[in-house]
Amino acid sequence: MKTPRDIHGGEAVKALRRLGFESLRQTGSHHVMRKEERTVVVPMHKPIKPGTLRGLLEQAGVSLEDFVGAL
Repeated sequence: MKTPRDIHGGEAVKALRRLGFESLRQTGSHHVMRKEERTVVVPMHKPIKPGTLRGLLEQAGVSLEDFVGAL
């Protein structure tokens, strides 16, 4: 599956919340979320670049298919 190119920061935060992540704080244009020991920093950009999104999902330990399903 190809990495989507039109995901905005707010959409990524909502999808991660559906996958069990909790919001810790937002500092400037970055949203910090946590689930157990995993911490993810989501840039609130429009749109998030594909490489950045892949790195974000790797940090989160979430597969691309699960993330797209949670959108």
